[in-house]
Amino acid sequence: METITNDTLKGLMNAINYQSEAPQALLDMAELDTRYLKDLKINVSNALAYENLSEKESSLLGLSVAINEKSKSLIESFVLKAKEKGATDAEISETYACVSLLNVNNVFYRFRHFTKKEFYTSTPAGIKMTIMGNPVLGKEFFELMSLAVSALNGCEMCVNAHEESLMKLGTNQQRVYDAVRLAANIKGLVILA
Repeated sequence: METITNDTLKGLMNAINYQSEAPQALLDMAELDTRYLKDLKINVSNALAYENLSEKESSLLGLSVAINEKSKSLIESFVLKAKEKGATDAEISETYACVSLLNVNNVFYRFRHFTKKEFYTSTPAGIKMTIMGNPVLGKEFFELMSLAVSALNGCEMCVNAHEESLMKLGTNQQRVYDAVRLAANIKGLVILA
């Protein structure tokens, strides 16, 4: 049984290109041979291989989650993985920028949504967002990443706005669904890493 558990942990670490020592929570799960570790390995591995996302896109989406959740070890892993899959320094930098901007927007637009007061909803936001106009990542993928980060941060208005933009850009719903499922699975991994 221990060999299977060790293989499971190794498989998970390889799937995300993890460069640091395995986190204690995962080591404990491996030692106890928990079923969840096996599920997590399968879920993360599957999420990084969804056919509606390229390997580079999956790696950059994983990076966006790691950045959003401030997981230094996963940031390091996903930067390396993204570069291995062809991501440029400019695309990695823009992933950081996207996550930063979405954190600004998610807080602000959740506030508007929660209060539902005319003054707050009708007064201009005054938030500069020129990066969204012509992103290095491409408009469609930038919107997809924005949607995934907004889903992580629980901003209903932003999720709906980015999903609508994606539909207008011709993105299929399965691609949107896969991006959010990938973000959800990496968020679950962040808890343990």
